[in-house]
Amino acid sequence: QGTILPAPNFNPIMDAQLLGGALQGISCEKDVLIEILTQRCNSQRLMIAEAYRNMYGRDLITDLKENLSHHFKEVMVGLMYPPASYDAHELWHALKGVDTEEKCLIDILASRSNMEIFQMKEAYLMQYNTDLQQDISSETSGHFRDTLMNLAQGTRMEGYADPSTAAQDAMILWEACQQKTGEHKNMLQMILCNRSHQQLWMVFQEFQNISGQDIVDAINDCYDGYFQELLVAIVLCIRDKPSYFAYRLYNAIHDFGFHNKTVIRILIARSEIDLMNIRQRYKERYGKSLFHDIKHFASGHYESALLAICAGDTEDY
Repeated sequence: QGTILPAPNFNPIMDAQLLGGALQGISCEKDVLIEILTQRCNSQRLMIAEAYRNMYGRDLITDLKENLSHHFKEVMVGLMYPPASYDAHELWHALKGVDTEEKCLIDILASRSNMEIFQMKEAYLMQYNTDLQQDISSETSGHFRDTLMNLAQGTRMEGYADPSTAAQDAMILWEACQQKTGEHKNMLQMILCNRSHQQLWMVFQEFQNISGQDIVDAINDCYDGYFQELLVAIVLCIRDKPSYFAYRLYNAIHDFGFHNKTVIRILIARSEIDLMNIRQRYKERYGKSLFHDIKHFASGHYESALLAICAGDTEDY
């Protein structure tokens, strides 16, 4: 359900040649870059980068960085990372930038599978020669940190569901929302970070039965700050990941006066996974298409690149 699919009749050598021409000229031909890099899947882009290195003896990412600027550069360079490396790159900047970008940490760690987390940690270690969990530990604090650390272990149970313990877990969650002690917060995050998706579906249902309240509303009522945001993100991702990302995109576009980093990150990271579904949820929930909203807020080649990744239905244009 991605918007970017493998290009048919793919020729990495020809693409590398066209990119070389576009980048080496007096003025960089940005339309050529958009046309090639947004219309090839990630594995094809990596083959182009290899052909480019063989042809010019230069690194494509380096050349893109040198020739481009601002947000357009971030999009083109971002497309050149394998998914795990891109996640690692985003986490590193979120942790090591001037201010810690908590929302980026939440988006990535609340939504990735065990396998994706394992690959991202390996990429992080290779790219930055440091351990992701150590960096999370030193750059964040409190129960927010504990929950991120738990998610970064990538030890969520998979495929397992036990109806007999669902009511028990729901009761623990309900108590955690009433008592709010450190111990209760630990129990809360342990259940949300380690139970399987199937199990948590049942737990959320039982929670509703016990408390008469939706788990998200209960968390919002009882907790605040980034800890609360992270817990809610985990619940929303378990229920419906495309809806979560549609909601995040809408906020990034409308609440923050177009938060470029968030929009770029989500579009690139989800482009081959579920961006079609995200677009669908966006339109259902907010009445306007994602394509329309990007068009309204972005401009120039940056806008063209985002729209090419987003792709649109006829009625969006």
